[in-house]
Amino acid sequence: MLYRFIRVIARFLMKLLFLYKTTGTEHIPEKGPVVLCCNHISNLDPPLLAVSIERKVHFMAKAELFRIPVLGSLIQRLGAFPVKRGAGDRQALKKAIQLLKDGHTVGIFPEGTRSKTGEMGPFHFGAALIALKGKAPIVPVAICGSFRLFRPIRIVFGSPIDVAPFLQEKVGTATAKQVTELVVNEIRSLKEQTGE
Repeated sequence: MLYRFIRVIARFLMKLLFLYKTTGTEHIPEKGPVVLCCNHISNLDPPLLAVSIERKVHFMAKAELFRIPVLGSLIQRLGAFPVKRGAGDRQALKKAIQLLKDGHTVGIFPEGTRSKTGEMGPFHFGAALIALKGKAPIVPVAICGSFRLFRPIRIVFGSPIDVAPFLQEKVGTATAKQVTELVVNEIRSLKEQTGE
């Protein structure tokens, strides 16, 4: 209930201030596990992604945010969970995988940090590993534009990447890197389609 209420308000503000438009939302499965992998250009990326679709999105968020009074409690109630940056956080990985096994949507920004130039930075393979372990399709997402008031910004959802063919062998780093490369290429392609 809280999530829906906040989403209605956030959706109105995003429409008003950033004139956002979405394309490709039909690619998001209506039910079952799915990982949304998106490029990262602003602190507003998570709420923008959340208001763009009807399904509730559970985000990995840097652990420091959960120590901020009020904000930490709020984002936790909205479904976010902490991840410690700079090291492999097994607890966060387990939490994400369990959410997928329970049929939820998990949103991840594989760059790990915002791009100050708008150019895509290196993608970590953790998101792909989570999708593989959770046996969930990956929907690549491109946020195109800049978060400047009254300047249009677009969220483009690509076709799901089926991870099933990669599950024929033992899932490990090499497989996760292969899937990550596919995701990166798809997001680049989506950005190019919008002229970025």
